[in-house]
Amino acid sequence: MNVVDDRRVRLLIESMAQAAAAGRSQDAASLLRQARAEAPQHPLVLNETAREMLVSGNPAAAADLLQQAIKGEPAHVSMWLNLAVALRSLKRADEEMAALDKVLAIEPHHLRAMLQKASLLELQGNSRGAAAAYRTALQTIPAGADLPVDMRPVLQHATQVIASNNRVLESFLEERLKNVRARHADQALDRFEQCLATLLQKERIYRPQPSFMYFPRLPAIEFPERGDFPWLDPLEAAVDDVRQEIFNVLADGPETLEPYVTLPTGSTLEQFKELNHSRRWGVYYLWREGVPVVEHLARCPRTVAVLEAMPRWDVSGSGPSALFSILDAKTRIPPHSGVTNARLFVHFPLIVPPGCGFRVGAQRREWHPGKAFIFDDTFEHEAWNDSDVPRAVLIFDIWSPFLSAAERDLVRATTGAVAEYYGGHAPRGI
Repeated sequence: MNVVDDRRVRLLIESMAQAAAAGRSQDAASLLRQARAEAPQHPLVLNETAREMLVSGNPAAAADLLQQAIKGEPAHVSMWLNLAVALRSLKRADEEMAALDKVLAIEPHHLRAMLQKASLLELQGNSRGAAAAYRTALQTIPAGADLPVDMRPVLQHATQVIASNNRVLESFLEERLKNVRARHADQALDRFEQCLATLLQKERIYRPQPSFMYFPRLPAIEFPERGDFPWLDPLEAAVDDVRQEIFNVLADGPETLEPYVTLPTGSTLEQFKELNHSRRWGVYYLWREGVPVVEHLARCPRTVAVLEAMPRWDVSGSGPSALFSILDAKTRIPPHSGVTNARLFVHFPLIVPPGCGFRVGAQRREWHPGKAFIFDDTFEHEAWNDSDVPRAVLIFDIWSPFLSAAERDLVRATTGAVAEYYGGHAPRGI
């Protein structure tokens, strides 16, 4: 076949595929007939004919045509994949595996080929190899990908195979790790336990996702160790005074609080729709994005005195912020992420009824009155109060202790410059 004929056949087949994708089946059939009439032995025409034979239940004839077509187009992924499908019907497993390996050599992340290879391993009784192959295949799917409907049962089956294998693997690992755990029984192993939980897919892997500024090469730790922040001791020692001050504020009634979420109409943060402009998540600010609320500071002198000694986030237009956060009964704060990992947040629980909880990444914590903890809010986090009474926590922001003085100065300058650049439209988070 000369070059002109080859180009024309490729154009006809491409047009046929577009017509089929658009649902114009008659046009697609007409274009294929024309290609067959002009070049019946062209590899692309043979491939389409073989596909029809597969649909009509003649895999042997399809395999013969596809092997002929591949001689002319040895790097054509669709031909190798169609051949693998035909060979599956013919129960020629070794040849099917070779065809799938050809596809993956050409296109290593070809999802259908990866799934079929995993399925073939499963048919061959290699359950562990199949689970590993299914897991690798699923990891190549981008988040939110819109996959064809016909793939959903296969993906559901893959998920079930992986889950079943993970249960067996967990028992296997527990047996292998038993003696090692015993040797280190006096050591803190919580990081390893989280590592193992993610390996077994019992927990998701969460990473910092700041909505504004990401500072690289900082430790990504959901809950930094309490012992690394000894300056929290004076705060905890003052719990009775601080709690009494929020009691005094709350005695004035709910109108003393203001809604924490005050997003403009049409905001893209849809998950906060129910809490927007609602006192179900009410706050009493002491400092708000660096601005002191003078009247509130005067009402809470003991709290202010303790906070003044903290390494607070002092970035003009952004911090410090310090507030009493009151979460109403039967209220949930939906998952969200903060604006920058250059700062951390302190939660100091004051009033905590049963049924309250907090999640940062895959880790959950309960609040215990008078026991502060620190967390990185750029991990996805959420909070809930399932009790019948409100929950009260003092919240304030601090610098990440892993930034140098020079880096802090540069973060201050950058944040201020971005605010100046955007004016009233500077990026902002919850």
